[in-house]
Amino acid sequence: MTDASLTGTEATPVAHPAASDAVPPAATGADTPAKKRAGTDWWAEVKGIFWLILIVLGFHSFIAKPFYIPSESMLPGLQVGDRLVVSKFAYGWSFVSPTIPDPVAFFRSVVLHEPEASWSVMLPEWKGRLLGSLPDRGDVVIVTPPGTRTDYIKRVIGLPGDTLQVKDGVVILNGVPLKRGPIHDTLIPVDTNSPCSPNDYPGAREQLPGGRMVCRLPTITETLPNGRSYETVDLGWSPGDNYGPITIPKNRVFLMGDNRDRSADSRYPLSEQGLGGPVPYENIGGRAEFITFSLDGDATLNPLTWWGSLRSGRAGVSLHPKTGQ
Repeated sequence: MTDASLTGTEATPVAHPAASDAVPPAATGADTPAKKRAGTDWWAEVKGIFWLILIVLGFHSFIAKPFYIPSESMLPGLQVGDRLVVSKFAYGWSFVSPTIPDPVAFFRSVVLHEPEASWSVMLPEWKGRLLGSLPDRGDVVIVTPPGTRTDYIKRVIGLPGDTLQVKDGVVILNGVPLKRGPIHDTLIPVDTNSPCSPNDYPGAREQLPGGRMVCRLPTITETLPNGRSYETVDLGWSPGDNYGPITIPKNRVFLMGDNRDRSADSRYPLSEQGLGGPVPYENIGGRAEFITFSLDGDATLNPLTWWGSLRSGRAGVSLHPKTGQ
C-alpha cells in the first residue's frame, strides 16, 4: 500500500530543492578537495630579507653610513661615544667605499671575542676615484690607512702641491703659519667615555661648584687660508710638534687630528699607528656631516639605561668648520 492508495489520487512527485543532476557530496559520501591552508612562504621571506640587506648595504656604500667615534684624537669637537653621519658621495667612490660584511670577522669578534679592526671586507686597491674630487681644507673625513682595514677620522689640512711643516706645534702652510687665536679653556664633562685620564691630561680634572667633574682642556682656534676655523687642543710638547717640511704629492692629502698632542695622523709612520704621511685620496671613505647622538658609556643591555646615557646638546651638531673668521 502506498500513499496514493490511501488518498485515492495519483501520487504526484514532489520537487525538492536539492533534486538536480548534481548530487550533494554528503548524500553520496564522495570526497572533496580540502581547502589549502594558508602558511608562511619562507622563500618569499628570505627574498625579502635579502633585498632589504642589499638596499641597506647599497645605501651605506654609496650614500651615507653611521660612524662611531672610538678615540679622543678629535677633541674638543668630537668625543668618544659620538655617533655621526658620514656622506659616502662627497668625493666620489673608491675601493674603500663599499660596505661588504665579513662573516668571519663578525664571528671572531662577537663569539670568540678576538679584536677585529673591521667587520667589512676590503676590496682590492685601485688608483683613483669614480666621479672623484679632492676634499676642501678643513673637512673632517673618514680615512683608511694604506694596507689596513681600520677607519680613522681626521681633518684635512694640506692639499696636493702644498708645502707643509709643523714647527713648535704651529702648522706652516706654504711658508705662512696658520692663524691661531689665544689659548682658552674648553670644559668637557667627565664620564665613562671621557674619563679625562691623569696620564693623558695631567691636572685637567676639575670639580665645579655644583659638584660636576669636568676636563679643562687648553684650546686654540686655528684658521686655514680659506677662512675655515675649528678648535684644537694644545697640551704642550709632543713628538708631532716638529715635522717636515714636505711637499704633498699629487692626489694625496695631509690629515691631522684636532687633539694635536694625542693624535696619530699624517705626522706619524704606519708602524706607530699613524697614517704614514700624506694619504692617497682614494683611501678617503667619506666626509663627516653631523652628530646624530652621543652616549656617555653607562648604557647597558637594559633599555631603561639608554635614555639616561644620552649626552645632552650633542645631537644635530654640524661637523663642518666655521667660515668667515
